[in-house]
Amino acid sequence: MRKYLSFLLGCLMATAVTLAHAAPAVEEIVNKANMAAYYAGDDGRSEVQMTITDSQGRTRNREFVILRRDEVDGGEQTFYVYFQKPSDVRKTVFLVHKHIDRDDDRWMYLPALDLVKRIAASDKRTSFVGSHFLYEDVSGRTITEDDHELIEETAAFYVLQSTPKDAGSVEFSSYTIWIDKKTYLPMKAEYLNKEGKKYRIVEALEVKDIQGLPTVVKSRVDDLDSGGNTVTEFKEVKYNIGLEETIFTERYLRRPPREVR
Repeated sequence: MRKYLSFLLGCLMATAVTLAHAAPAVEEIVNKANMAAYYAGDDGRSEVQMTITDSQGRTRNREFVILRRDEVDGGEQTFYVYFQKPSDVRKTVFLVHKHIDRDDDRWMYLPALDLVKRIAASDKRTSFVGSHFLYEDVSGRTITEDDHELIEETAAFYVLQSTPKDAGSVEFSSYTIWIDKKTYLPMKAEYLNKEGKKYRIVEALEVKDIQGLPTVVKSRVDDLDSGGNTVTEFKEVKYNIGLEETIFTERYLRRPPREVR
């Protein structure tokens, strides 16, 4: 009897240890990853250098400033992107009002034409200013647009497969994403096209601690079909700087605020 009780106690303890080390629920992983990637601090500012390389090794550069303000933690957000270089895109502005329950609102101000262009929801998966990043990459994809499944757990990563709920609205069939178990930052995403072939990779190349918040400061997108890639480097990153709500309105498309100049 004593041996049986010892065996039973051992089984219970082993089960407790297994449960203690079990992966969090998929919804918790996805929510934490979304918060880590897009909601660090209440607001933020960063200077970005973008290098676009085509399949023949030719490069183009972009320099711009991103301002971000959270209206609701984990929910509504606003983004203001102001281009500084080169001269042909200088003073171009990209404005995003990110929503959770409907399509985001996006505008682009084109200074050469003095034109404010509304970006349709159907264009969110198109190239961002000629780079291999997409408009949707700037503000992030709404997590409720996909079904998520934990397909693997390694010592360092939670590996999730995400499938769009509305397959007709996107060019991919699914994507696999590697989420760092310590920081919950998404470190790599691989996209499959409608034929099930991998065609796009988004990867974090460098992470730094900024004001106590793990931050991706260098990332790359590889277009496996064209052979080109785009690398972005984030500098002078600052959080909780007290950005005013009025900055993220249409009136500032033509008159950039001092925070980006």
